[in-house]
Amino acid sequence: MLTTSLFIPLFQGLFLGASMILPLGAQNSHILRQGLMRNHHFSAATICMLCDVMLIGIGVFGGAALLATSPVLLTLITWAGIVFLLVYGGLSCRSAWQNNYQHSQANNQDSLTQTRFLVISTTLAVTLLNPHVYLDTVVILGSVGGQFDGTEKIAFAFGTMLASIIWFYSLAAAAAKLSPWLSQPKIRQIIDILVAIVMFLIALSLFKTLY
Repeated sequence: MLTTSLFIPLFQGLFLGASMILPLGAQNSHILRQGLMRNHHFSAATICMLCDVMLIGIGVFGGAALLATSPVLLTLITWAGIVFLLVYGGLSCRSAWQNNYQHSQANNQDSLTQTRFLVISTTLAVTLLNPHVYLDTVVILGSVGGQFDGTEKIAFAFGTMLASIIWFYSLAAAAAKLSPWLSQPKIRQIIDILVAIVMFLIALSLFKTLY
């Protein structure tokens, strides 16, 4: 049972974790897109959540110092992330340009049974090839969590993980709930354009960190 002294690090973790997750980024854009199509969106949310939980645990319990001393590893992750984000953004641009949403909506049920592996692999790539994920979870949350000891450290880690769990499932559910409205061809085109812009901007920001 949580004591009063553990509520402080727990809520610190919850609010700091939320501040890291809420801004629109690669993961959120991907979950929003999957929820819009109702295409294994909860599977995608689960993968994002599990990856965040794993990386937060690594960061809080010692991984932050390790990553901070490995600039070569961080550079490799950054380049892989840039390439992936450019490809993902390019695919979103192509979807917006082709404007073939009416046809894809008619065949949506068929696509759901064929793309589970693609959704899972893409979600893993969006998460694990995104250096911002490591900076947010391992470096920033890990560094703050490293200031706590014992059960307070566990409470802080649990709070940050809880923020990830609540957010990704809520985002997937909300996108699917609003899907009848968001699935209108014009709105889907706008969403794809916004997703592409987000991906390109993140790729640009990562590129700037290298030079």
